[in-house]
Amino acid sequence: MDAHDEDSNAPDGRHGPGGTGGPGLPGLPDRPPADPDDASSAGLASTSTSTTTPASASAAPSAVPAPAPAPAHGPTPGPGAPPCAAGASHPVPDAAPVPEPAFPPDAAPGPRTGSRGGIAALSPPYQVGAALALAVVAVAACVHLGMVFLHVAPPNTVTRQHGKAVDEWVYPEFEQNWKLFAPNPLQQDIAVQVRAEVRTTGGETRTTGWYDLSAQDGRAIDGNVLPSHTQQNELRRAFDFYGATHDSDDRPMGLRGALAEQYLRRIVVLRLDRDHAAGAGGVVERVQVRGRTTDVPPPKWSKEKVSQTPAYHLLPWWVVPAAEARGGVR
Repeated sequence: MDAHDEDSNAPDGRHGPGGTGGPGLPGLPDRPPADPDDASSAGLASTSTSTTTPASASAAPSAVPAPAPAPAHGPTPGPGAPPCAAGASHPVPDAAPVPEPAFPPDAAPGPRTGSRGGIAALSPPYQVGAALALAVVAVAACVHLGMVFLHVAPPNTVTRQHGKAVDEWVYPEFEQNWKLFAPNPLQQDIAVQVRAEVRTTGGETRTTGWYDLSAQDGRAIDGNVLPSHTQQNELRRAFDFYGATHDSDDRPMGLRGALAEQYLRRIVVLRLDRDHAAGAGGVVERVQVRGRTTDVPPPKWSKEKVSQTPAYHLLPWWVVPAAEARGGVR
C-alpha cells in the first residue's frame, strides 16, 4: 500500500464525531440532538476534534460554528418525538382557559373611588347654571336678611338715608310686628266694623247697619283646630297697615297710604257681598269703616283700673268703583 493509501486510511475529520458522514459511520449520531444544548455541545466537540487532528485540518479546514440559539421554553420531546431543526422553538401547548370574574369590572362590589356626586356629576354647562342659581339665591337671602335687620333695628345713619328703600322691600309682605313682646304688649281689643250705602233696584239709597267683621272672624276661629291665615290676620293686618300709613286726620302718607286704603276697601266690599248686604238687585255705592277699641280687663287679682268704654275711630266714606261694586274686581 502506497503513501496515498496510508493517508486514505487516516481518520478524517469529516468522519469524526463532528463530521458530516452518513449513518453507520463511527462517531456519527443516528439523529440530531434533541436539545439545543446537546447540539451546541456536539458542535464544540466537532471543533475540538478538528483542531487536534492535523490530517483533517490539512484536508478540509473547519469553520467556527455560530453561537447556539437560546433554548426555547417548553417540555423536552421524548425519544420517540420527531426531530426538530436546530434552533427551532418547541411548540407550546395551549394555556388553560382563565375563568371570567363573577362581576364585570364596572359592577364589582365595594366602594368606587372614582365616582362623583352632586354638582360635580353634572356636565360643565349645567354646573355653571347650578352655580349661578346658588349664587343668586345666596345674594337674595343676604339682601333680605339685611333689609329686615335694618327695618327692626333702631334708627341709624343707614335707615335715615335709605329708609324708603327698606320700607318698600319689607312692606307689606315682610312687615315685622314686635308688639307681642315687652315693653308694650297689646292690651286692647280692636274690632273692625263697616257699613255701606246701597242703591236699591227702585233707585232709592239706604244705609245699612254696622257689620262687625272682626266678630265674624272670631266666631269662625272658635272651635276650629286649624283656622286659616285669612280668618286670623287678613282684616286685622289690613287695618293696621292703614293706620301706619295715614296721619291723625286720615290723610295718606305717600303712595303706600293710597295702596293701604284701596286694600282695606276691597276687603270690606268683598265681605259685604258675602253677607248680601246690598240685597237682591242692590249695588254698594259707598262704604265707611270704623275701629272699635276696648281695653282688655285686668285679672281679678290685679288692682289696676281701666275704662270699659269703647273708643271709636271713624274713617271717611269711600266711593266704591263700579268694578268693585258687586263683590270685587270683575
